[in-house]
Amino acid sequence: MATRRLQLVQFFKAVALTGLFALAPAFAEPLSYYFEQPTQYRSKVPTPKAVLGFDVGDRHVRHDQLVHYFKELADASNHVRLLSMGYSTERRQQVLATISSPKNLNNLEQILENRQAGKNQNADDPVVVWLGYSIHGNEISGSHASMLTAYYLAAAETEEMKQLLDDVIVLIEPSMNPDGMDRFVTWVNTNRGTSLNTDPEHREHQLQWPSGRTNHFMFDLNRDWLPLTQVESRNRVKYFHQFKPNVLGDFHEMGKDSTYFFQPGIPSRTNPLTPKENVELTMNFAEYHAAALNADHRLYFTRESFDDFYYGKGSTYPDINGAVGILFEQASSRGMATTSENGVLTFGFGIKNQMLTSFSTLRAAQQNKKKLHQFRTNFYAQSLEMASDVGFAGYLIHEPADRQRLKDFLHLLEQHQIESYALTDTYESNDVKYRPGSSYYVPLEQPQYRLIKTIFDKVTEFKDNSFYDVSGWTLPLAYNLEVKKVNRSRDVDIDSQPFTADLLTVPEQNMPLKEGAYAYAFAWDDYLAPKLLNELLNQGIKAKVATKAFTLAGENKDEEQDFAAGTILILSGLQNRTDWFDKLMDTYQKYHIDMASLTTGLSIKGIDLGSRSMVTLNPVRVMMIGGHSVSQYEAGHMLYYLDDTIGVPVSVIDDYRLNKIDFNHYTHVIMVDGSYKGISEATLGKLKAWVENGGVIYAQKRASKWLASKNILQSSFVSDNELARLFNTDDLTYADRQQLAAKKRIAGTIFATNIDVTHPLAFGYQQESLPIFKNSTVIIEKASRPFVTLAEFTEKPLLSGYSDDALVGKVAENTAITAHNVGKGRVIASSENLVFRGYWHGTAKIVANSIFFSKAFSVPAKP
Repeated sequence: MATRRLQLVQFFKAVALTGLFALAPAFAEPLSYYFEQPTQYRSKVPTPKAVLGFDVGDRHVRHDQLVHYFKELADASNHVRLLSMGYSTERRQQVLATISSPKNLNNLEQILENRQAGKNQNADDPVVVWLGYSIHGNEISGSHASMLTAYYLAAAETEEMKQLLDDVIVLIEPSMNPDGMDRFVTWVNTNRGTSLNTDPEHREHQLQWPSGRTNHFMFDLNRDWLPLTQVESRNRVKYFHQFKPNVLGDFHEMGKDSTYFFQPGIPSRTNPLTPKENVELTMNFAEYHAAALNADHRLYFTRESFDDFYYGKGSTYPDINGAVGILFEQASSRGMATTSENGVLTFGFGIKNQMLTSFSTLRAAQQNKKKLHQFRTNFYAQSLEMASDVGFAGYLIHEPADRQRLKDFLHLLEQHQIESYALTDTYESNDVKYRPGSSYYVPLEQPQYRLIKTIFDKVTEFKDNSFYDVSGWTLPLAYNLEVKKVNRSRDVDIDSQPFTADLLTVPEQNMPLKEGAYAYAFAWDDYLAPKLLNELLNQGIKAKVATKAFTLAGENKDEEQDFAAGTILILSGLQNRTDWFDKLMDTYQKYHIDMASLTTGLSIKGIDLGSRSMVTLNPVRVMMIGGHSVSQYEAGHMLYYLDDTIGVPVSVIDDYRLNKIDFNHYTHVIMVDGSYKGISEATLGKLKAWVENGGVIYAQKRASKWLASKNILQSSFVSDNELARLFNTDDLTYADRQQLAAKKRIAGTIFATNIDVTHPLAFGYQQESLPIFKNSTVIIEKASRPFVTLAEFTEKPLLSGYSDDALVGKVAENTAITAHNVGKGRVIASSENLVFRGYWHGTAKIVANSIFFSKAFSVPAKP
């Protein structure tokens, strides 16, 4: 062991110079700062400076400059190939560089074919290492280190590099968040001076709202590996499964007063589905990282702070896919240089740390190649064994009313290489019929069994109750899908071919509408029904919503057509555009949503089509309050759902500008989680007058508490003191602090609620039970008056994830969603984020209903 450590130190000294704690007198860090000059380089391979015009670390490179360098590198070297994975929302290219020996690159297609899940690896096959940099766009040292790493791999003419490239296929993703990167880089380059300013309070180091950490829609992309709501994540995962890396290095930054972290994290917080061999390999790799940093006397730590539990992160998603994911965290200069408790921290110092551990990762993978291949082989073999021992054969997924929500879920499984099969015959169990077209089967015995398990399992007991991120992510609950265990696969008749995304792109020609009909109607069940309605309203087509059910006579004598409350009606007699029917037909054909042509307004049961219970719907104009007092993440979740999913434009207005805004221009104001401390009394007065005159406020979490404190929302909340009294602190020692803090949190848990399906805000829901995601201790107390509660937590609400029994009891039977009048207007409030991270399809419809049906109900604020 001592001999190997000495070899590692000698290797990394060959890469790194010593004496790097001193602050360089200028911004620039020349190539000699990162590598020793005696190394022989291929002259045709361009240095970063030769392409950029400045040294790495001299300034923050834009994304286009970063991509340009990699293109030049690929053009100049036969060791480098560059492919496009796709484009971000803001149309920045996501690139992936493949760096290896010419022999490996020429044989890449066959190598990848041999690496598909379940196939055994030959001991001599090259190992694949994916180095992913700066998924948080303001953690930019990684992206700059990617250029140095790629340059040295392509240019260094050493026997050591030649052997490494024979043994390793290196994948470099230089920027995992192109849009966030450019937002941050623009801020820093704009606000830096010509003189070095290390004051942490300087604008260069104090980021704007939203920060560059997030992508265009303000999503944390390092939580999106599992839900895949963002285009960047979908592009990436496609190539992850194409290359199936053995190792993935995930390079981040953290607070300036830290040093450098690499995994393993806290041992007790590793997900139990992760094999122990994975942890052992991670520990093995840690010796290489330590040797690299020891050689330069650089500070670091491990086995603290971070965990390996939630499989939706870059360092954990590989762990559930037969690979080893490793998190790296560099103390951030958040600019060119900043003062920290460890002295002045320069941008270049952070870049070099990331570069050193990039090479230590490659070196470790090379020297553990056989172990990595064997681990991967064992992983998939053990997965199949585990699947055969669980006591049932698979899951049946059922959703009879909402085809889009079901297809979205199946497509998500497919992107994770999980196979599902359509039923070809009706399956019956406990008097429930699972019919073809609305039911799919997911067998357990497939290579991705562990991933199936983490997606479907409801876990409520844990070895360690402290969580860095969410503790519950059961995706069928998030999609509000019915799931049933099937004991034997042979009991289910299924298609011979698995579901594929091609099924989503095959044009389904809707049945043509009958011109001249009395009215046209479509149900509100489909996930994209709000998008269809919004498009119709914006084209000037008049629409109403039925607040009560009705039945019409069918075309044949004995037939009847039933329409539920929430049905959308397009009444021909109300239209005033001459081309309205053509517009209706064009819009209708875009969506796979059934629409009926109605020949009469007279019902045989329920309300007639001319009833006052048919409520007029109007186009909406939505404002969302933003700014530093508001959660950028929850603002992004809401923006993504309204803007991208259902096509409702949202005007995001910073809180400090509200005093200049005419609220009367908007029909709705959205208030996501935040303190709202920036809202002045004058603005509050305008907001109150606006809502009393007919405006609608939708609020969630702390925004709901803020509205209650301003006497707009008539609800009471469980106080912080009351929550604190739930926990006995007698006889606790100082060492118990963290455990107590964990008990007091609801970090991300799924709870059960019952909703009032007769309420207009619940249109589109057939079942009273509705899972809801909760990640705060905001609790709305149960109302004493009737009709104001839309959703209420059940008596025993915990479904999946961790929450202390005391908190579960306090949440139980309290209010989750409430709504009432405020003068002529409405206020709708939830203690939860109903569009959490873009994948909570099951609760998102309530947000749409709050936008379109907010005037379809009327409940006085007080009895």
